[in-house]
Amino acid sequence: MGRAAPWWIALAVAAAVAFAMWTAPSVPDPVGRGTLAPDFTLPRMSGQEVRLSDLRGRVVLVNFWASWCKPCEEEMPAMERLYEQLAPEGLELLAVSVDDSREAVEKFREGRDLSFPILLDPERRVSRLYQTFRYPETLLVDRDGMVVERYVGPRDWDDPLYLARLRRLITGEQETG
Repeated sequence: MGRAAPWWIALAVAAAVAFAMWTAPSVPDPVGRGTLAPDFTLPRMSGQEVRLSDLRGRVVLVNFWASWCKPCEEEMPAMERLYEQLAPEGLELLAVSVDDSREAVEKFREGRDLSFPILLDPERRVSRLYQTFRYPETLLVDRDGMVVERYVGPRDWDDPLYLARLRRLITGEQETG
């Protein structure tokens, strides 16, 4: 019986591992290109709620950021210029703050003259839903609610390449490549 014990132990361990893998909760696929953007509702700084699905028919940039994030701060002026140029043409920009406190967001916004909507996600519920943890992180959502692109890190949003891509999406032109 002494020689049979290692065989039974190995079988029992293998069965336990297989059972654990089979019954483990599945992790959802990442939200990325070609997926439907998960719907969410978050409050603006003003308290008015914004629901992503209410923006269907419009191109939306959903930007996850934090006041303590230096790259987030650096991309904000370009985001503001982008918003000023393309909001009249149909672009929506939702800047989702993952800061713990509203006061931190208010302090950040002071003196920056930002006109785009800032939404509050202090519990990071929507950030987790979108599987974002590297800030800034931005998702480009088309008029049908599909994710066109996921950008990790800061961008020069008012660069002519981004402006042209967004204008094509706003006007409904087919993207190539």
